[in-house]
Amino acid sequence: MATQDLEARRLATLRAYAIDQAMARFREDYPDFRPEPIVASICAYEEEGAIGGVLDKMPPAIDGHAYTTLVVVDGGRDRTAEICRSYPGVKVIEFPVNLGHGVALQVTYRYCIDEGVQHVITLDADGQNDPAEMPQLLAPLLEDRADFVVASRRLGEDRTSDRFRKLGVHFFSFVMNRMTGANLTDTSTGYRALRVAMLADVVDRLRQEQYQTAELLITCLKRGWRATEVPTVWHPRQAGSTKKGKNWLFGFRYAKVVFGTWWRER
Repeated sequence: MATQDLEARRLATLRAYAIDQAMARFREDYPDFRPEPIVASICAYEEEGAIGGVLDKMPPAIDGHAYTTLVVVDGGRDRTAEICRSYPGVKVIEFPVNLGHGVALQVTYRYCIDEGVQHVITLDADGQNDPAEMPQLLAPLLEDRADFVVASRRLGEDRTSDRFRKLGVHFFSFVMNRMTGANLTDTSTGYRALRVAMLADVVDRLRQEQYQTAELLITCLKRGWRATEVPTVWHPRQAGSTKKGKNWLFGFRYAKVVFGTWWRER
């Protein structure tokens, strides 16, 4: 047990050091920068073939509201960070090593909390999400009808061809609804809009380095925050390959997060 505790502390210290290095460079790159009240956040790991296409589609405003595009580059050895920095107005936090998608999201949340941001939209770097849909995602937050808005493939259209993943969307939605009393059709999508006040309430409870979608949603629902969903069109990945691993391994790990978070928050 002592050896395990020492290893956990060592890894936590190294992770904190890497994040500190990334934020120090961010402040050096963008001195005196303050984000808009709305942030669109993209976490990217080795997505040089797709990230440019995503940034090309980012609108100048979200239904008339100014916003900041923030890309958290989760390490990697390709040109993802270089490509993002070539886009005027895009702000980049670059980790020196790969820390995991969940860690990248936690850094996004803490940055938005610290900077007084009101709403954050998270979308994927692989081109599966259409940035043109951001106004529909944001509307329930601005109208104070929800605190957590999910983009649902089942209410809209899923143009991908992986039947196993589609089955998983149905299965995990059923399980998580039973656990939380919610009535959502898609609980495993990373395309969502979030109230930052809600994130401030839950961020210290988040533990997952990967597969944080389920952890965040279950934690927020269990703490009484309101969730709703809007239709989305889910597109095939534009380039590269998924970082989630083989279907069976992804399903196993995701289930472990779902049941582990429910047990913790019950």
